[in-house]
Amino acid sequence: MPRPPITRTTLVAALLALPVLTVTAALLAAPPPRGTDSRAACTGRTLASWSVDPGPAAAFARYGDDNSRTDDWTGGDGTHSVRLPDGRTLWLFSDTFLDRVHPAPNPQGAPYRWRTADTGGTPFLRHNSLVVMSPSGTPERTLTGGSPAAPGPFFPDPPGGGWRWPVHATVEPRTPGSTEQVVRVLLWNRVPGAGPWIFGAPRGTDVATLSLPDLRLESLTPVADQSAATDPARRVLYGTALVRDGDHAYVFGGDNPPSAAADSGYLARVPTGRLADRAAWRFWDGGHWQPDAGRAAPVLRAGGRRGVGSAFTVARDHGTWVLLTMDTAGRGGAGLRTITGYWSCSPQGPWHGPVGRITPPRPAGPDPGHIAVYNPQAHPEFTAGTGLLLSYDVNWLGPPGAAADPVVNGDVELYRPRFLRVRLAPVRR
Repeated sequence: MPRPPITRTTLVAALLALPVLTVTAALLAAPPPRGTDSRAACTGRTLASWSVDPGPAAAFARYGDDNSRTDDWTGGDGTHSVRLPDGRTLWLFSDTFLDRVHPAPNPQGAPYRWRTADTGGTPFLRHNSLVVMSPSGTPERTLTGGSPAAPGPFFPDPPGGGWRWPVHATVEPRTPGSTEQVVRVLLWNRVPGAGPWIFGAPRGTDVATLSLPDLRLESLTPVADQSAATDPARRVLYGTALVRDGDHAYVFGGDNPPSAAADSGYLARVPTGRLADRAAWRFWDGGHWQPDAGRAAPVLRAGGRRGVGSAFTVARDHGTWVLLTMDTAGRGGAGLRTITGYWSCSPQGPWHGPVGRITPPRPAGPDPGHIAVYNPQAHPEFTAGTGLLLSYDVNWLGPPGAAADPVVNGDVELYRPRFLRVRLAPVRR
């Protein structure tokens, strides 16, 4: 059966009970793979400073507030992006609102701009969408499935129930050595759940192939099916981050054990041009790359003070691998307020940290004390000597039993990405 719409109550219960935003990190020594920078060229990096970058958020606000169409994006989370060969940028969103935006006040009298469906009532919520941005930085159109009268997710729900959430995407040759390029999108395949699995139980990782330049969905291929693991807590979803290095893509992922304070991080690598080829995937088992996903070992192990979120991001800076995450192992509510970092000289680790802290601004809203920050994502295609562009998502985490729907579904200041410019610097010895 299809996943039900997210309501205030389910959001509150989910974000309070499910460690979907958590993955924990620990040291695991491993030699650097071929193609990565040598350890001699690697130095520790930390979060040194940051500033708000209002430009991208304002561009999405203008686009989302435009009511000339009612089947386009007015809000979404799970923010990822990929630069296309012609200079456009493809933005990928998980749960997405498609509807109208109205000026204040809303029906409950709160003084914020609010969204509703074209027919009134609860806004349309779909499992995923894509937004195409022009080379000049203007969002221009929303890509969904279905029809204009009944838009559905761009990446269709799997047969038999469940849904797909897009995570990282990349442009690569259709096949190794080919001059034809395609977009490959990593997707989290989830099935309905209850209790700690309110966001769905993990089923596996798929890869979608999109043609260029028309962005037509050509195929959906399972690459790391985890359904054989009877315990959903032992299933690893890949694609929260992807970094190209040499002739391979390094794909990071995590598990979601609901009984733990945080998750563990895992790593796979795939030759360039073969991301949609399941036979080409190799998983790090703690000492070797091997084809059995079930034998993968954490490169970032849960436990203690150290921790990263399942929606973390990885980038390269001056030859060093840098991982940015919600500080899920921090004290108090740091996991839904504060971003921290880790660094390593190879994707397998050892990972050092946490180092540095960012507490990004949150919208005021009608109840600012319950607004959560999550899903930090790097967008290196927008980085040109001004610091790494980092997005983060915001949502409302009211007390259990509160009437959440008017806030999360209505307030357009929520469920839209915000952006920072982050500057990294050497770790002080």
